[in-house]
Amino acid sequence: MLGVPFMSLVISAPRAAAIMLPILCLMDLFSVWAYRKTWHAVNFKIMVKGALIGIVFGTITFHMLNDGVIKFMVGCVAVSFTLHHWLKRGGSTQSTDPSTLKGMFWGALAGFTSFIAHAGGPPANAYLLPQRMDKTLFVGTLVMVFTAINYGKLIPYWWLGLLPVSNLTMSLILAPLAPIGVIIGVWLHTRISALWFYRLCYLFLFASGLKLLYDGTMHLIG
Repeated sequence: MLGVPFMSLVISAPRAAAIMLPILCLMDLFSVWAYRKTWHAVNFKIMVKGALIGIVFGTITFHMLNDGVIKFMVGCVAVSFTLHHWLKRGGSTQSTDPSTLKGMFWGALAGFTSFIAHAGGPPANAYLLPQRMDKTLFVGTLVMVFTAINYGKLIPYWWLGLLPVSNLTMSLILAPLAPIGVIIGVWLHTRISALWFYRLCYLFLFASGLKLLYDGTMHLIG
């Protein structure tokens, strides 16, 4: 659901990311059950292939990258993409089709930024939102894509030493909040029209982009 990618906004350090990962994986299990019958298989296959490339690249470059730079770059993508949508003929409603090239690119970027800072939401939304698919199909596809991404990060995180007992213990303490967040998200999803769903998606994408820009800037100048 949308809450999963946007939870990345509170993550600012490798340890925080490591603590969040098991919680995200637990949330994914509940989300997959909720949307197990409604997701776009073609988009899933395309994006996950790209995401795996992004995860591998993130693993290789993890200790070389600056968290602030990544968040600043993702924020720029989210803000510019949203402004382009709003300013283009007042926000064009013409839908696009799945694209292997675009899906692989945005999927790789989502996998990479998710690995580094749990900030894969904006790139994934940049690819899926213009397709204007049914709102449940859209959310279900995001759920499946980020489930694959999050579980795909477990072994690299362990290999990089980011999942010691202390981090896993903190994850366990926070774990009871996971199903609550999913239940609230599903409840809200069933009570909003498709029109307002997409309006809010773009609004939240823009807001998350601004937040990432701010966090990235503060990290760089701090």
